[in-house]
Amino acid sequence: MNHRTLLPFLLLLPLLAACKPSRSAKGTADVPALTVSIEPLRYFTEALAGPYFTVSSLVPGGMSPETYDPTPRQLVELSGSVACLLTGHLGFEQVWHERLQSAAPDVAFVDLSEGLPLIHEEEGHGHEGHHHHSGGIEPHIWNSPANASLIATHILQTLCRLDPEHRPYFEARHDSLQTCIHRVDSLTRQWLQRPEARHAFLIYHPALSYYARDYGLRQVAIEEEGKEPTPEALRRLIDLCRSEQIGVIFVQPEFDTRHAELIARQTGTRIVRINPLAYQWDEEMLRVARELAGESQPL
Repeated sequence: MNHRTLLPFLLLLPLLAACKPSRSAKGTADVPALTVSIEPLRYFTEALAGPYFTVSSLVPGGMSPETYDPTPRQLVELSGSVACLLTGHLGFEQVWHERLQSAAPDVAFVDLSEGLPLIHEEEGHGHEGHHHHSGGIEPHIWNSPANASLIATHILQTLCRLDPEHRPYFEARHDSLQTCIHRVDSLTRQWLQRPEARHAFLIYHPALSYYARDYGLRQVAIEEEGKEPTPEALRRLIDLCRSEQIGVIFVQPEFDTRHAELIARQTGTRIVRINPLAYQWDEEMLRVARELAGESQPL
């Protein structure tokens, strides 16, 4: 559904919301609902909220935030939420934010990127290849344990504002989540210190810019300006893989793998499938570290 088609529907959202059970996106009128933009945010939020909130995400697994438009059903569910938690800089969030906020004025919109050390795209930070986002901010803030720790604290503060009665419960869950995040960071640093660890990698869509910055890695994107690479760009990437002995090409499920497969055939570089948009954030972060380090031990 395109933006023009959805605009009349957005104007009806307040009326549709009035026909729904009070403040529940999942049909349970006694439990308030939260909406998040992507699955990793649902992981963090559910880890803290426990039974006191239901949580749903706008972008389901396997879909790309780069091209996704919310469905009418999701927009109705959003209008019944008490808050919507956003990464702050994903394209679809910026396109829809103002319209959704005006159509659902009782929903608190929370930008989880506030206070984070953001990457302005002209700064680079371990990223090569051209891909510009709206606003000039690298949007994949959750793909970094350091950022995840701050995001978790933002979510904690939001839950405590919405439900101060259960603050002790949320704070205890926050402590447990921080322990998990710190474990991911500790194992990542330990594995990347191995002599055989690779500190440069190719990736189709540059979703690991914050990860690369935090761990001193070099991320090289295959796509150019969000589009398929030219034959000349592919030749440069093949030469780079050979000259720097890059051992890993990361590919994501929502993007075409043909060019990654071509580079792999020419250079012998391994293709590794990752999903930075998966719900199980900790497992995905550790998978990236293990592949770069050649770590074969179980999680």
